[in-house]
Order: sequence, then structure tokens, then C-alpha cells
Amino acid sequence: MHRNSPIRPWILLVLLGLWSVAGHAQSPAAPAPLQIRVLWHDPVHPAPELFVADAAGARVRLRFLAGGLSEAQVTQPVNGLLVLYPTAAPAPGKSEGKLLATVKVPAGTQRAMVIVLPGAPDAQPAYRMVLINDSAEAFPKGESRVLSLVGVATAIEAGEHKFAIKPGTVVRVPAVHKVNEFNLAQTNFYYWENAAWVAFTERQVQYLEAFRRVFIIHTTPGATEPSVTTVVDTAPATLPRP
Repeated sequence: MHRNSPIRPWILLVLLGLWSVAGHAQSPAAPAPLQIRVLWHDPVHPAPELFVADAAGARVRLRFLAGGLSEAQVTQPVNGLLVLYPTAAPAPGKSEGKLLATVKVPAGTQRAMVIVLPGAPDAQPAYRMVLINDSAEAFPKGESRVLSLVGVATAIEAGEHKFAIKPGTVVRVPAVHKVNEFNLAQTNFYYWENAAWVAFTERQVQYLEAFRRVFIIHTTPGATEPSVTTVVDTAPATLPRP
């Protein structure tokens, strides 16, 4: 080939194809949307008006259901975070202001239970969130989860299972099989005080393979010991996207 001869057409097509593949490989993948079901946890105050980004990035109202988990809605994490906003959009000419709460979404999470609760009085951010993986693989039917919101060590004894719970953590409780003919099992909760476990809640709980439970250990104003709120999830573990 002479030095001044033009590039053959097929060579040009190959080069363009390689550049196109390289460009696609370098472009970051779009973040996956997150399906959430939400629980407002505050024994004193009703659920506030909060907003999240939907799958397209527009802000929509966060849906709550009194006393339980909401229906599923799809949101779009922002830089790997689930973000709560104070309004649907800032007023014209005004800044966004401080975000109400953020929580990291673990990689690979596609469905989550989101427990929203108020932060400390006069603190920023104004709210806190706890995520529990809501997939059928991570949270199978028949199992329970225990979330501790108190500052002391606690423990659960559910049928044949006994687990200690560190403050601020979520503990998995496998399906309970030590039940009576009514599927009831003794379920006790303890807190650590003066080098001993002290029972603060003792109850019979019905455990069924079709149900999942979330036990929330918390305190209420004026109380001298913790309390337990139980959320029973009767929805299918694998939920369709709306």
C-alpha cells in the first residue's frame, strides 16, 4: 500500500466498532431502583410527610400505613443512599435545606423494609432509617428479625432459639419449630442490668411458616424498662414490582 493511499472502508468499520464497544464498557451502569415497604416507628407521634425519589428521579410522597408495613413503592437511591427529602421540590429561589435522613443501601439489595423513626430531639438529621433486606432469600418466610433501638444489651428467647442483641443492630431469628398444637411458643425478651438478664416482656407468640415478624425493642417516654413492638408481615415474601 502506498503511503498516501486512503484507509480501506472495512478497516474503518472495524475501528469504529472497537471504539463503540470501548465507549459502552466505560459508561457506568444506571443505578438499579429499590422496592421498599415502609414502617413509621414512633409510639407518640403520627407519621410525618416525607418524600423520596421515584424510579425516574422525581420526588414522591413516602407512603405509610398506620400500624404496619406499607404497600410497595419503587424509589431511586442517590449515590448508593436512600434519601428522605422535606418537600416534593424546593420553592423557587430557595435552597434545598438539610436532608431529613440518609441510609446506605447495601450492594445488590433490590427489596427492603425501611423502618423510619425520629432522631434525637433537636438533632440533625431529623429522622433515622433502618433497612432490612426484604427478599425471599435474605428474609425467608417463617423467620423473624429483632431490631434494638435501646442503649443496653438485650436478648430474645423464642422457642428453641436464644440470641443476644447489641444496641442498634438487627438480629436474625430462624423459624421456630418448638411450638404447641396451636403453633404457639414462649417468647421472652431480656435486658442486661447489674450483671444479670432481666425479663421485661414474656408472651406466647404464634409462629406460622407463612408469616414473618419484626420485633422492635424500644423505649417510651417515662418508661423504666424497654418495650417491644411486633410487626407481623403476612404479605408474600417475593413481591411484584408495581
